[in-house]
Amino acid sequence: MTQKDITFVADFLTEHFNEAPELYNRKGKYFNVERVGQYLKDEDDDLVSPPNTEGNQWFNFLKNSTHLKESPLLFPYYPEKSLHFVKRQMEGVIDQCLQKPADVIGKSVHQAVCMSLYKTSQSEDSTPQLFKLPFLWNDKTSNIHYVLFTILENSISKIYVLRRHTDTSRSVSNGILAVEFGNFLNNSINESSDSRCYSCLDAHFYDDETVTVVLKESVEQEGKERVLAQLPLS
Repeated sequence: MTQKDITFVADFLTEHFNEAPELYNRKGKYFNVERVGQYLKDEDDDLVSPPNTEGNQWFNFLKNSTHLKESPLLFPYYPEKSLHFVKRQMEGVIDQCLQKPADVIGKSVHQAVCMSLYKTSQSEDSTPQLFKLPFLWNDKTSNIHYVLFTILENSISKIYVLRRHTDTSRSVSNGILAVEFGNFLNNSINESSDSRCYSCLDAHFYDDETVTVVLKESVEQEGKERVLAQLPLS
């Protein structure tokens, strides 16, 4: 440690740990606590060294404003409490605000359709993650919701397109279909299908009529590992 470090620590101890007789009656509070640390304690007790708000521009502004002084939109200030206390108070208010919308939205949601995508063994302790890359797109022109996804393991070379009408009472043709990439990029018929098989790394809608996909070659060769392709929905 340098002399500067020692001086800094000594000044810190001198400033924050002087004896404070007015605190002797408070259990375990015989010294001034560090002014920042007191705000982080998860306690409901009042702060040992509350902040001095005199001259604070925000408090002066509120004090002189007849409209904002009693406004229910402003969160109340607790100058004697820690941040943990304020956090709990704010969480309670936010939970109360969100409860009613949650109840209303929850009651309005219902299942429109059920599709079985794959089955897993019931005996397995942990079900593997087979559903990947869910990407949602809403075509406002035709009022259709799209979901792009892949299913791992047996169909890594396929990308699935699920589409539903925004009006759940109406159906669309080919509600779900799969696009298999396989070896469609082979340069000649002499290339084996195993050597040029592709799987989908990522897929997003580019616009209402085009899907952008990132493909990965199963047998990686230098300079041929990734392909960026744009596929028309038609």
